[in-house]
Amino acid sequence: ALHLYPLLCTRMSGDRRRAEVYRERLRAFLEQYQHMFAADGAPVHQGRSLCYRFATVAPLWLGELLDATPLPTGRTRRIASGVLRHFVERGVPDERGLLGLGWYDRFLPSTQPYSGPASPYWASKAFLGLLLPADHPVWTVQESAAPLDDGDQVVAMPGPGWLLHATRDDGVVRVVNHGSDRARHLPADGIDDPHYTRFGYSSHTAPETSQDARVRAVDGHLAVIGPDGTISRRRHIEPIAVGDRFAASAYEDGPVRVATTSIVRGAWEVRVHRVTAPPGCTVRDGGYALADHHPPAVRTGDGWGEAGRPDGLTSVVVALHGFASAAVAKAVDANAFGVCSATPYLVAPGHPGGSAVYVSLVVLTGDRVDPAALRTSISVSVDGDQVTVRLPDGERIEAGVQMAQ
Repeated sequence: ALHLYPLLCTRMSGDRRRAEVYRERLRAFLEQYQHMFAADGAPVHQGRSLCYRFATVAPLWLGELLDATPLPTGRTRRIASGVLRHFVERGVPDERGLLGLGWYDRFLPSTQPYSGPASPYWASKAFLGLLLPADHPVWTVQESAAPLDDGDQVVAMPGPGWLLHATRDDGVVRVVNHGSDRARHLPADGIDDPHYTRFGYSSHTAPETSQDARVRAVDGHLAVIGPDGTISRRRHIEPIAVGDRFAASAYEDGPVRVATTSIVRGAWEVRVHRVTAPPGCTVRDGGYALADHHPPAVRTGDGWGEAGRPDGLTSVVVALHGFASAAVAKAVDANAFGVCSATPYLVAPGHPGGSAVYVSLVVLTGDRVDPAALRTSISVSVDGDQVTVRLPDGERIEAGVQMAQ
């Protein structure tokens, strides 16, 4: 919307000076935005107004309409047609030919207080491209590959504090969040919004958003749980840095401070947490929530947890340092992607007080994954503030948690 309406206004008013400013902003935006769509057309599920669904392609069409896109013309149509096809193949519109309040099916927890029966029809912005004449190249040239069609992608987005990593083999796009929190809209002691404050968002998963799930805050969150059961909240994220394969941030909640560094490789995210908390607290780190129309298959082992769907999509967490055990949280009617959901998570009881380091591996993949093998083949050493991670192929990653103080 913040690109669409100002540029359409300048198109109607003839304000060329403002139009050029807005066009340059749109070009810069689309350079990164093009990566937010999976190979099968699924947009990354994050933020508000999600019931608008395929309106996510409106900025792409606007770039073509106003000559403000860095994308090849064939790529614009490849992404836009892929998004529309993605929803149509999953029953959108519904059997009545209507758009409901949800993502695929009706799911009210993914809406906002202002949402109403007509809100989903903002999806009409997806058809902005129909303003282009029939002989425009966007309709006449052959569709060309999206970036993910050609190979794995890692994109640093310092503006929102995001680190995107996408894998060609399974077509999944993941966004590691170290900057978005929408904190100014929250009371100081309110429950954070899972559409903004989770560590991970993706094209193939959604955060748990039922009222009970918001209170428990298992998925995509490093929680410090007090002896009385109080769960720390990542209400306000302090962005620290975003770079090549790396992002870091911190949050505070009362006596608790959590500083986190994320390093990505392929479908993997290594999280290094420095947790400052009173003694006796429990530390919990949650992976991606996986949802389906039937309960996901779940497994746990020594230091790892897993949830899987019949289509091969799997969510895994692996304890690399500091965590004692793993489990899987199950829920019903908590997720926009399906009535049944499951979230693997790690637990470390008995925080010693002061600061302690915890390291986890979070995986969301449509490829084969063996959590037990990952646990034994990835080594971690901690020397004060310095954490060294050695991956199975010998790559050595240095993660100085002093950067996240």
